Amino acid sequence: MSPTLYIKYEYAKKMLETELEILIHSFEQKHGYTPVEHMKSRMKTSSSIQKKLERKGYEYTEENIVKHVNDIIGFRIVVSFLSDVYDIVSLISHSTNIIIKERKDYIAAPKTTGYTSYHLIVLIPVYLENLVEYVQAEIQVRTVAMDFWASLDHKIRYKFKESIPEEVKKEMENYAKDIQQLDKKMYYLNQIMSKYQ
Repeated sequence: MSPTLYIKYEYAKKMLETELEILIHSFEQKHGYTPVEHMKSRMKTSSSIQKKLERKGYEYTEENIVKHVNDIIGFRIVVSFLSDVYDIVSLISHSTNIIIKERKDYIAAPKTTGYTSYHLIVLIPVYLENLVEYVQAEIQVRTVAMDFWASLDHKIRYKFKESIPEEVKKEMENYAKDIQQLDKKMYYLNQIMSKYQ
């Protein structure tokens, strides 16, 4: 990736981070609490970008980077309760500084591994001299329980690079269901708590 392209993504990352912090702060001011446990961001390394393009069958060119890699900029927002996921997604959707390009609701339709999360591919305007360019980024919104599962899922997949043994797969499916049940129970607890506020 050329220095010019890298700087463009760096600008977009900073702009998105600022916008998300403002949105979360305004939510906190309005509702009297913040649903966000923590927020992390990262930029994919050149080697990660190259590997992703190779997996997709593309050459490592700037044109292919911009066109085929949506998650060079990545944000993960971890919230307390299931309902908070959709509150944060709604908050982002109503921002005038973020354009939603694509939505993937893996909570409503989990992956076969049991992975659950809400993914947004967004466009961030970057102002360069006399023109505006839009840079893609991915935002993942998930609960603490979902984040725990995603971390475990990643470690298991890293350990078994070729294929995951059936015994391990079955256990993963069972634990994923347990995580989903825990989120539902925590959501119910939150509803009970809200009656006393």
